[in-house]
Amino acid sequence: MKKKVYPLFYAGKKQRFARSVVSGGFIFLSGSSGRTIQTGEVSSNDVAGQTRVALDKIRSALEEAGSSLEHIVKMTIYLREMNDYQTMRDAEFGYYKKYCPSLAEDPPASTVVQVVSLSKPNMLVEFDAIAILPNS
Repeated sequence: MKKKVYPLFYAGKKQRFARSVVSGGFIFLSGSSGRTIQTGEVSSNDVAGQTRVALDKIRSALEEAGSSLEHIVKMTIYLREMNDYQTMRDAEFGYYKKYCPSLAEDPPASTVVQVVSLSKPNMLVEFDAIAILPNS
């Protein structure tokens, strides 16, 4: 099966994993967190800010691969503190309302998992998305 791999760069340095992989009509995204592409550092100390940065990166990766937010079919969310659940969801759906209102009305399948830690000590949330590649 043919696949297309899009590399990931943080602070101009190529990472050892792909930003996304397109295969079989789907786009599989690597986890997106509050780390900025420009510096590789976490952008905000709160879950709402990190959620918005993560979703910006998802939107950008989907557009790079020829898709968009409206084509997300599954989202797995890794959350450090379940007490942040509602704040994260509010930020997520606020983002959808601004950039993809149809996703706020008809959200993708979603799982939220509490984790002990993520790749940086100050990371609070990470999103893992699967989307459809339109016209495939």
